[in-house]
Amino acid sequence: MNVQPLTFHVPEPHPCFGSAADVSGFQLSDAVRVRRPEIDVEASEIRDLAYELIRVLDADGHAVGPWSEACTVDQLRSGLRAMLKTRAYDARMTVMQRQRKTSFYMQCTGEEAIACGFQSALQAGDMNFPTYRQQGLLIAQDWPLVDLMCQVLSNEKDRMKGRQLPVFYSAREAGFFSISGNLATQYVQAVGWAMASAMRGDSRVAAAWIGEGATAENDFHAALVFASVYRPPVVLNVVNNQWAISTAQSVAGGAQATFAARAHGYGIPALRVDGNDYLAVHAAACWAVERARRNLGSTLIEWVTYRAAPHSTSDDPSKYRPQNDQAVWPLGDPVERLKDHLTGIGEWSEARHVQLKAELDEEIAGAAKEAQGSGTLVEGSKCSPASMFDDVYKSMPPHLREQRQELGF
Repeated sequence: MNVQPLTFHVPEPHPCFGSAADVSGFQLSDAVRVRRPEIDVEASEIRDLAYELIRVLDADGHAVGPWSEACTVDQLRSGLRAMLKTRAYDARMTVMQRQRKTSFYMQCTGEEAIACGFQSALQAGDMNFPTYRQQGLLIAQDWPLVDLMCQVLSNEKDRMKGRQLPVFYSAREAGFFSISGNLATQYVQAVGWAMASAMRGDSRVAAAWIGEGATAENDFHAALVFASVYRPPVVLNVVNNQWAISTAQSVAGGAQATFAARAHGYGIPALRVDGNDYLAVHAAACWAVERARRNLGSTLIEWVTYRAAPHSTSDDPSKYRPQNDQAVWPLGDPVERLKDHLTGIGEWSEARHVQLKAELDEEIAGAAKEAQGSGTLVEGSKCSPASMFDDVYKSMPPHLREQRQELGF
């Protein structure tokens, strides 16, 4: 018997690999053709929507198709402002990291439409369980920039008291659960929180966030089991920005099937959405959130986008991806696409765009000055070391009291 030796398969980076970016295999769905099902549809009836790409804006910037009626003009202008503000905030904080005022920063450049558009579908009291690239969830609510900056700078007004990495924000009042550096833990936390909301007879829903690479973690699949069985009010978001640090999405299984399709094995309805189309993001988010709030269970959404910036300020993407990758990305820039759409319908202009960017830059500069007034990583006041003993137990046990006293506090 002549048996051929087995070979071990390691996926090649795709859609970008080699000396030049190659996106020839990326398939765009016709925005007019992709249907919008009823809210109470069964998961088995919309399996195709895990393979299509829900879009609203066509190549000419026109809003078309069955998903195009979700946004008012005021909502679109508000969305554009939130995206521009998020991008300007990222740029400022990156500069501050380079000035050694903080140790670390992570941008969401190119992904702003996802967080900003999704937040617009939520209500007060709903809870996000985010990763470190969803600062737009807070900025879209006009959460105080100074509060965010103080946490990044680890100064005396850092609400996390220096216990978290920079960009690991926490704001319960804004429905923003503390970020965890252990990837995928937020998925089981979100499902559990949503189960508790249902058990109490509440009306609040949860949103879980994860990157495509972290869908390989056990917690992702454990969360989907519970979401399938108990049907809690939770939206399961997968942000597919094509890269898990330096590992292409194909290594996480993206070459064999979509990440949205992973919901099928659990009987959970799934959508795959153009994450660089603010109108599509808002429409799909509203659909899934309404489904959750009507007690119809969870929905998994794969947001297809591209991480235009490095993974973090510690990363050099030129080591593993082509220089022209962002320029050839077929879904474009979310900010420019929404700007062009609003301009095309006569509700925006280049002059207003320039003015808004200038106003936001001034606002962020003022916030940065105020935040730095309370200290930075290397200068100014810090939280007392005694605070490390706080917030661990409801009542501090004797052994911690003794340790604190030994340190002189």
